[in-house]
Formats: sequence, C-alpha cells, structure tokens
Amino acid sequence: MQTFSENIIVADAQYIDSVAFDLTVNFERMLGRRIPPADMARWADCAALDGGVRGEENTIDVVLVHSEAYQTMENCSPSKLKAELDAQACKSPLGELVFHTLAATEVTTVDEALIDLAATLAKEESTRRLIIVPNGEHADALQQLRHQLQQADTDKHITLLTMQPTAGGNYRQEMLGYSLLQALGISAEEVNSKIV
Repeated sequence: MQTFSENIIVADAQYIDSVAFDLTVNFERMLGRRIPPADMARWADCAALDGGVRGEENTIDVVLVHSEAYQTMENCSPSKLKAELDAQACKSPLGELVFHTLAATEVTTVDEALIDLAATLAKEESTRRLIIVPNGEHADALQQLRHQLQQADTDKHITLLTMQPTAGGNYRQEMLGYSLLQALGISAEEVNSKIV
C-alpha cells in the first residue's frame, strides 16, 4: 500500500460531484447568479479543517475513489480525475494538498474500495487524522463503514462528512455541504442576505 501522510481525506468522487451539482442548482435559483464549479483545492482545505487539521505546515493526502468508467467530475475544477488531479499537489493555508485517485476494479464497487481503504488507514500507526466522505445515500455501505471504524484505534481522529446525520460510531460527524459551499464560492453572508 502507498504511504500517506498523517492527515488523509478519503472521498467518493462521484458523490462529491453529485452533491456539488445539487447545491449549484439550488443556490443558483436562490442567489440569482451562476455558480462556478467547486474548487477541489478549496474543498479539500475546508474538509481538512472540518476534520480538525490546524496549523500551516501540514501535508494532507486526498484520495478520490471512483469507478473505472467515471473519469470526469462535471461540477468540480479541476475535473478530470486521472489527467488533472492524480499525483498533483498544491499549497493551501494548511500546508500542502496532495491528490491521488483510486479506481475501483471490475470486481470491487466504489463503496467497497472506499470502506477497505478507510478501514486500513484507520489501523495504520502513521494515520493521525482521517476524514471520510462516503456516498451518504448508500445505507448498507454506511453501516459497513461504521462497523469497520469501530475497530479503529481510539487515538485516531476520524471525521465522517455526510449530508445527513448518521447514526453514531467511533468518529465525529460534520456536514459535507459546508465545505462544498465554500468550494463553490457561496458565503454565509451572501445566503443570509437573500433570506432576510
């Protein structure tokens, strides 16, 4: 297995793209303006903050799990998983973001690949913070993930990012929508100004 830093984000790429699409459609109507694609570096930075990463000298590995057939995130930028995101790095306020892609094979689903990777990383001695973005619409996969995370070392800081609250487990929970709204360039102030 590849060696990662102590801070790792493991995310279902297609699910992130789907949620970004839903948020774009809803907020374009509310705000009366075009919403640009979600900035993947900004999203990863905000997701890392949600996972408790602090300071300015961190390395954060971002692993985007996807099917072999799914190669382009239509509502995110950069959008091409293998061609534009895999093995790319960029600076962020938290340090350095390093993107990786992991294609599920023909015999493994995206859910299975994500759960297996998350469970393995949760047991790795070098892992300090693990932020996981599963497909929140797959209840069976969430149940399997919860079961796997119950076996994680208690000194690990594990955060699950979902759009809906998920039954408790050996992890913290944060709302995926907050980090994606930031990545889409939608501020709380702008939303509040339209609600009043």
